[in-house]
Formats: sequence, C-alpha cells, structure tokens
Amino acid sequence: MFRIFKITAILEGCSYLILLANMLFIKPNLIDLYKTLLYPIGMSHGVLFVGYCLLALLLKKSQNWSFSTFSLIILGSLIPFGTFYIEKKYLRNE
Repeated sequence: MFRIFKITAILEGCSYLILLANMLFIKPNLIDLYKTLLYPIGMSHGVLFVGYCLLALLLKKSQNWSFSTFSLIILGSLIPFGTFYIEKKYLRNE
C-alpha cells in the first residue's frame, strides 16, 4: 500500500500542476479549449486528492507517523510542488 501511496502522491502533484497550467496559460488565450479541458482535469485531480488523503490516513498508523509528520504530508497536497517535496523527504527512504 505504501508504493500505491507514493505513486498517488506523484500523480496528484502532476494533476495539480496541469490544472494550474490550464487556468493560467490556456484560459486567457483559448477559452473554448479551457472549458473542454477543465472537467476531465479537475475530476482526475479531485479523485487523486481524495485518494492521497485517504491513503495518508490509512498509512498513518502503519508507518508510525507523528501528528506533525502526518499534518505536513496532508499540507503538502495543498501546495504546488508540495507532494514532490513530501515524496522526496518523507517517502523516498522507505
């Protein structure tokens, strides 16, 4: 399950960056393409975000994460590039 969490963390971070790129670069120039891409990108990001949070909650006990470590791991999903940092610092060496 830990490997699935690591993969979900990377995919969630990528989907977050793609969603931000869609909003920042495509929306001002190509409004029709923006509207076409918004739903599938947003839906996939939402599913990955919920999966990331649920897997983190399930792994908290088995990995013996303290409350502060668990809080940082959850906070990493809210910040752009946060899941990449979390994966490198907390998940890479396990």
